[in-house]
Amino acid sequence: MKNIIICILISAVSFAQQIRTGAENSEKYLPLLKGKTVGILTNQTGIITKEKHLVDFLVEQKVKIKSIFAPEHGFRGTADAGENVSDEIDSKTGLQIVSLYGKNNKPTPEQLKGIDVMIFDLQDVGTRLYTYVSTMHRIMEACAENNVPLIVLDRPNPNIAIVDGPVLDIAFKSGIGMHPTPLLHGMTLGEEAKMINGQKWLKDGIQCDLTVIPCLNYTRKSSYSLPVRPSPNLPNDQAINLYVSLCLFEGTNVSMGRGTEKQFQIYGSPYLPKSDFSFTPQPNFGDKDPLYKGIECNGEDLSSIPRISRLEIKWLIKAYQTTADKSKFFDKRKFAIRAGNEKLQQQIEAGISEEEIRNSWKEGLIAFKKMRAKYLIYK
Repeated sequence: MKNIIICILISAVSFAQQIRTGAENSEKYLPLLKGKTVGILTNQTGIITKEKHLVDFLVEQKVKIKSIFAPEHGFRGTADAGENVSDEIDSKTGLQIVSLYGKNNKPTPEQLKGIDVMIFDLQDVGTRLYTYVSTMHRIMEACAENNVPLIVLDRPNPNIAIVDGPVLDIAFKSGIGMHPTPLLHGMTLGEEAKMINGQKWLKDGIQCDLTVIPCLNYTRKSSYSLPVRPSPNLPNDQAINLYVSLCLFEGTNVSMGRGTEKQFQIYGSPYLPKSDFSFTPQPNFGDKDPLYKGIECNGEDLSSIPRISRLEIKWLIKAYQTTADKSKFFDKRKFAIRAGNEKLQQQIEAGISEEEIRNSWKEGLIAFKKMRAKYLIYK
């Protein structure tokens, strides 16, 4: 009997400490929706449980939803990276889905007409390169311009412990980097929303009427495994951990495994030397027309390496040093907007050591950490 009681107590403590996302923290936001007409920006990651989506939950709670807004990859998360997504009707609820990755990337006044409050709920992966940050920025701006309050339902950052990489030079601002943050910023989207507002980074310095619904039982030391893939080419925790380090290859002639089952866990190209590992990209769920389709690529398999705790540039440096023709390795513009500057390419081409390159980031990282401190929600 004593053992049974102990097991029950252990289970109760475990349950009490289980991380709950902002979407699961419904007692905090449902009262804010009472009697309101709601717009919601979300996708396949906007879940309450693995079996129930936020939209379905709100419909069950008799919340009046006018429109669903969808980011890159669409409401169901199946579109290729960069692929235009069209407006449609959700077959399950009959609700209008408005794409923000097609004709327009920001809600128009007409699309916001009749909406009393907007909800934002997306799962991020902790890097400025992921377009969900830019989508949130534009939603905040549209809400501020049209006097629509915004509720951000926060979710854990699976890379929250890592703050690393060069801080974006605003001259290289783009849809995959809108703010002067490092490649890995160690913030949740809720914290970033507070920072965007507080630093007045929206157009003309306007500010959004913002409410962040925090995660519960979550700290900066918490580990978090995503219950669903956040986009087609991030199939597991390993890919999410390696994503930004390998994403820099998108500004080079090296594949990072799109068109395989190990996206963002391998890298290679036909121009790297023969090794004991190779792969041949083919069209698949994540990419209908991958780089080097049908061509053997030589490289490295990182799918089983230990979890990394910083931005790794050693693979990028190694690939540059061993490629067949260094003059064809970098795409200068594509690489600069991913790195956030032109300096990193210049450093690699000049043969600057990895340690020296990292040292060049230190001043920017110290200033960023000082600035972001007042926006952090979690200890």
